[in-house]
Amino acid sequence: MIIVTGAAGFIASNLIKKLNADGFKHIIAVDKFDRPDKNKNLEDLIIQENIERDVFFEWLEGQNEKEVEFIFHLGARTDTSEFDTELLTELNTDYTKRIWQKCIEMQIPLVYASSAATYGLGELGYEDDESKIPDLKPLNPYGVSKNEFDKWALQQEKKPFFWAGLKFFNVYGPREYHKGRMASVILHAYKQISETGKMKLFRSHNPDYKDGEQMRDFVFVDDVVNVMIWLMHHRKNSGFYNLGSGKARTFLDLVKAVFKSMNKKEDISFIDTPEDIRDKYQYFTEAKMEKLKSIGYLHEFTDLESGVEAYIKEMKL
Repeated sequence: MIIVTGAAGFIASNLIKKLNADGFKHIIAVDKFDRPDKNKNLEDLIIQENIERDVFFEWLEGQNEKEVEFIFHLGARTDTSEFDTELLTELNTDYTKRIWQKCIEMQIPLVYASSAATYGLGELGYEDDESKIPDLKPLNPYGVSKNEFDKWALQQEKKPFFWAGLKFFNVYGPREYHKGRMASVILHAYKQISETGKMKLFRSHNPDYKDGEQMRDFVFVDDVVNVMIWLMHHRKNSGFYNLGSGKARTFLDLVKAVFKSMNKKEDISFIDTPEDIRDKYQYFTEAKMEKLKSIGYLHEFTDLESGVEAYIKEMKL
């Protein structure tokens, strides 16, 4: 059995789809299955059992532990505008600690979701260097909750025999329709252009960047899933790994690719960045990917234009 937490979510449901395609059918899906819109992500997947996250540890501590071969822990409160620190600590930090400890007790390998949000403004760069983790300064409580666990993990004498903490950058692709404001700019652009023929981007409030030239490392979800499955088979070289494309691109590049994929004439304007996120806005992110390559992952990542085209094609179906 393979356990996937946050199973109904964006990345996790794409992971289960690929696991199914690779012949893995004994999937245990863990989540809080309380949103019909989100649960649609599971309808076309082969899953052995759905387990509510609140009873997961009780389920695991029964006879089931002997059957578990791997845990992908992708469940989290991922809203970067969430300011309930107690909730974030409970769901993102403490819950992950319990999974970590069970993986040690039961000798289960673990891949879990960290986040590029831990890097903050990138003052220390974007290298997945474990020595820098204690000094990182995330910009929001979500990033703090992720970094708190990462720091805790590094301090532990006992660790799962294999583990990997993946720092996801700006992941985009199918099955994210339920994420609302937190969905990728590609999904927002597709909806805006479909409805109005136009796209509004956030204006730059940083003199070093022109409007629309804020840069992100956009990574296609298929690439993210392929890395996770490779690590499941690899099971060595534990540690933290960046998971981005390795190449920063502008929001203008992204939106132009959306217009092109939709066969629409470009019509782009700019609006002020909302004040509640303006002082915590990243103007540049770019994953350093040398560490993952150094352990043997040499597959090419999807370029932005190809990824956008594939995603738009799926949305049109």
